[in-house]
Amino acid sequence: MELAYEEGQPIRQFLIDNRQVFEDQLLTEAKTVRDKIEEIQLIGNINLLENAHKLVLFVVDEKQDEVVNFARQEGIVWAKHSLTLALKIEWIQAIRRTLWDFLYQYDKFNEKVSSREEFYYMESRINDLIDKFLNGFFINYSSFKDKLIEDQRKLVENLSAPIIPITSKISILPIIGTMDRYRATIIEEKVLLEIGQRHVQKLIMDFSGIAEMETEVMQLFLKLLDGISMMGCEAVITGLRPDIVRNMVDLEVEFGQHFETKGSLQQALDGYLHSDDKILN
Repeated sequence: MELAYEEGQPIRQFLIDNRQVFEDQLLTEAKTVRDKIEEIQLIGNINLLENAHKLVLFVVDEKQDEVVNFARQEGIVWAKHSLTLALKIEWIQAIRRTLWDFLYQYDKFNEKVSSREEFYYMESRINDLIDKFLNGFFINYSSFKDKLIEDQRKLVENLSAPIIPITSKISILPIIGTMDRYRATIIEEKVLLEIGQRHVQKLIMDFSGIAEMETEVMQLFLKLLDGISMMGCEAVITGLRPDIVRNMVDLEVEFGQHFETKGSLQQALDGYLHSDDKILN
């Protein structure tokens, strides 16, 4: 397809008038991305071709603030929908190559021979703005991903220690899954904080859902039980399995020293919620 050109028109108008040719050439340059355009549109509602035109017009107009802001928006959207960086890099480099080819064709239509100074000025401005876009995109992509990971980490931590208040004085901590040192540390921090903030007087810790607990982790829990007692809260442990009891016996734990045990969570709830009216008051 031939390029349209009117004498004296600015490069911006030249790009607008030849939008379809620009798109065709861009898609030829970005072979991998070309096959992903519809998928990216579906996943993130991102119109790659429209955004490519927006970027090149910002660049040729030397609108630095708009380039930086657009990079921020794009970085966040790509991170939010977990689109790959490799596709973005290929796409931007294809935009760069296509834009430079159009700048060359524009100069040919103008029959203008640029001086060395003019060429290097244009080269530095065009490439600098595209590089600013890439830099801004990566920074915002990374920042959003880091925040997402941190939010997910906090969510996992909260789920790792779901303290459930059942009265103003009694709370339950059901512990489910594998118990390692990291998770034990999270539980320790959250339990002591919750006891202090909510003035919990009795904490029922249900161990029936624990898949595995190493001796080192058991020692951390024993220290936690000491801390619970020091804060004026009574710990009640339910659902102890035989293997966990054996570990506690091997550690010479004195049952009843800082905590009480019940056979099951239901047994503890029946005892504290239905038989002891004083606790509820």
